[in-house]
Amino acid sequence: MKTPYKNIYSVLNLNRFIVLAVVVCALLSSTFSVWMVFNTHQKALNSAFAINTDGSIIPLKLVTQKENFRVEALAHLDLFHNYFYNIDASNYERNLEKALWLGNSSVDNLYRQKKADGVYNRLLQYSLVQKVLGIDSRLSENNGSYSFTTTTIFEINRGSIIDTYELVSTGNLITVDRNFPNNPHGLLITKYFENTLKKLNDESRKE
Repeated sequence: MKTPYKNIYSVLNLNRFIVLAVVVCALLSSTFSVWMVFNTHQKALNSAFAINTDGSIIPLKLVTQKENFRVEALAHLDLFHNYFYNIDASNYERNLEKALWLGNSSVDNLYRQKKADGVYNRLLQYSLVQKVLGIDSRLSENNGSYSFTTTTIFEINRGSIIDTYELVSTGNLITVDRNFPNNPHGLLITKYFENTLKKLNDESRKE
């Protein structure tokens, strides 16, 4: 004898199967979505994007970014030391103003100290010409932080006398927003310090 209960059990079993199928599909879909997000995140960590001059997107690997950072860091240091030490009576104010954009308060404090010591007054009084002859910077990385040691060779032309000096300076570099044209590389010199300054004799200059 047929009863309606058997039909109810069949419907319940069918509903249970449908619910289980939906749950399994949802789990599989969620797992796939999580995997896709993780995979995309990993790829994003290993690459960045830049816009080419024609508007196309160029992927840049982090390795390339580090290489580019070193190139920009050396260019930044070269620019700073040229502005700060390549000065004469006609350009020192303009050059020093540009140099101050490239460093933090440590650079400003050094500038104020030199000004208080009469360095720039002597530049004007005796029409001195301080010319940078060479800049050699070395970068060091420690857990993502960059420090540098720069050797700057410059001469001071006093008219009949030309003296050549070697300055060794150190400091750190941090990343900031680019500011064209004041800070085109988006880097800032911190903890800047003039370590040693020595006068080079004629034999050293020939070498």
